[in-house]
Amino acid sequence: MKIKRKLIRIDEVKCTGCGLCVPSCAEGAIQIVDGKARLVAEKYCDGLGACLGECPEGALSIREEEADEFDPEAVDERCQQANLPAVQSPSSSALSHWPVQIRLVPPTAPFLRGADLLVVADCTPVAYPRFHEDFLFGKVVLVGCPKFDDTQAYVERFTRIFQENDIKSVTVLVMDVPCCQGLPVIVQKGLELSGKNVPLKKVTISRQGIIL
Repeated sequence: MKIKRKLIRIDEVKCTGCGLCVPSCAEGAIQIVDGKARLVAEKYCDGLGACLGECPEGALSIREEEADEFDPEAVDERCQQANLPAVQSPSSSALSHWPVQIRLVPPTAPFLRGADLLVVADCTPVAYPRFHEDFLFGKVVLVGCPKFDDTQAYVERFTRIFQENDIKSVTVLVMDVPCCQGLPVIVQKGLELSGKNVPLKKVTISRQGIIL
C-alpha cells in the first residue's frame, strides 16, 4: 500500500557509482546497478537517511512522497539471505556484498561485523580460476593493489577495520610476484596497531594458477 512518507532519492546525474552509500544502508536498500546507485525497492528504505553523509557528490536526498510502506520483515529476510553463502555450484558467484575495493569500504560497514576476512591482491582472481569456490565462499572480500594504492591509507583503514569489528580471521591472498608482497605486511601492521589478536594466514598463487 502506498503512503506518504520519507524516502531516499538518488540523482543519477550526480551519482558516479562509487558505492560508498551501499554499506551505510543497514537495510540493503541500495545497490550499484549499471554503474549507478539504485534503490532496490521502496519497502526496504526506512527513510532515515543514514546513507546521506557517505555520498561525496551530494547525489542522495530525502523526500516526502507517496511510496510503499517500509517493511521491516522484508528487510530481515533480505539481510538473512545476504548473509548466506551465495555459491551453490562452480558457476555461481560467492560475492555477498559491495563495494569490495579496500579504499571504498568504510570501516563501519555492517558486513564487516564478525567477518572472516579475505584480503586479495587484485590480480589474483584472474590467475586462479576457482577463486570463488576455494577462497571467497563464506568470506567478506577486500581487494586492492599494494603497488599503486596508498600504503599508509591502507594501514590506517585496516587498523580501523580491526578496531571497530569483531573480525574472526584474515586470509591474505597474493600472487607470487614482487609487487604483491607488501599486502600481507600492510594487513599485519594494521592488525598490530589495532591491538587485536586475529588469526592471519597468507596464501600465495603462482602465475600459472597454482597454490604454492
